[in-house]
Amino acid sequence: MNPTLLAFTFALLSTAAFAKVERIWMTHQSPDNSKIVISWETSSPGDSVVEFGTSPQLGESVKVDGSRTLHHVEIPLVQKDTVYHYRVKSGDQVSEINTFKGYPSKLLRIAVVANIRADAKLNFAAIKKDDPHLLISAGDTAMQYQFATEADKEATKSHSTAIDTQADLFKSTPFMVSLGNLDRKIRPNGLSLEEPGYDIAATGYRKFFALPGKEWIWAWDIPDFDLRLISVDMSHTGDFGKPNQACNAFDKSSEQFRWFEETMNATKAGFVVTMYGETGGTVRRHAEGGWKRLIEKGTLAISGECYHAERTELDGMTYYNSSVRGNGTFGHDPHASFSDKAASYQLLTLDSEAGTLKSELKALDDGRVLDSKTFTKRAK
Repeated sequence: MNPTLLAFTFALLSTAAFAKVERIWMTHQSPDNSKIVISWETSSPGDSVVEFGTSPQLGESVKVDGSRTLHHVEIPLVQKDTVYHYRVKSGDQVSEINTFKGYPSKLLRIAVVANIRADAKLNFAAIKKDDPHLLISAGDTAMQYQFATEADKEATKSHSTAIDTQADLFKSTPFMVSLGNLDRKIRPNGLSLEEPGYDIAATGYRKFFALPGKEWIWAWDIPDFDLRLISVDMSHTGDFGKPNQACNAFDKSSEQFRWFEETMNATKAGFVVTMYGETGGTVRRHAEGGWKRLIEKGTLAISGECYHAERTELDGMTYYNSSVRGNGTFGHDPHASFSDKAASYQLLTLDSEAGTLKSELKALDDGRVLDSKTFTKRAK
């Protein structure tokens, strides 16, 4: 047989011997962006291997022993302003070689979305055109009622479905998620406190996404851009103490309020972004205004609760809402300086040399800028 044909035939047979891994996503679990977690799911259990490098030849690898179908492997990010190549393996299951951008040194782009809810009809072409280095969900990444069994707190099917709807994007862009109520829903309706509608511990969510700290609340840094992102757990707070309670306690004596206070007081970053899944006006009222006073120590706050684009200026602080679903009729902030019913996302662009953060609310359908504001670093 011709040697070239023989080599081609061998490669074809070798490829055919492996099951293809296609559901892949990336998050960060360490406190800053010096490492990244590659995650994937396989149809049968096996070990977890990531091969990676700054060329298609890869060259480095990290392996986690054991047998599982949900895989999380953390790898170092040593180089900036480069493209990383990687593939994942688990026994005879392997992915293609994929790529993602290493973090930059001069201009950092972060796209913020909310209410994905595993909807395959959403068109993220405008977001892809913006070519973000990081994608953030401000809540409700999962789809309502989509569970393995009605009361299975370990279920991750809804999150898997969300990843599938934008598969190419999640293979190439790290994804940091913030809790919304639908990310932890375990029953169509909470019948009683013994049969609640939501798993407050967000067991499946924390199992599926590898996130910093406690995971249901987290703080994460990009030091080169003097940026700290903080995610707190507030959604549908009016149902607290009822069968449809959808978040952890948020009063002054609560674990998360004390954590947020300590985190804010210890934060030295020039830019601080706080995220939550409740309306800004509601959050500002909680803990006798305690949340408002702490949020005001930062740069801006982002909500993913309502189905419209909005910017509010109040007492020197800027509050945003955006959603990839538009035409919402609820939750409008009476103090809003800007509002648009369009389905939207938020693009944050940080310039390390100028020391600025530009925030743009953009229409999801065509990427047009609806609203723009530029921030400078806060006093430390």
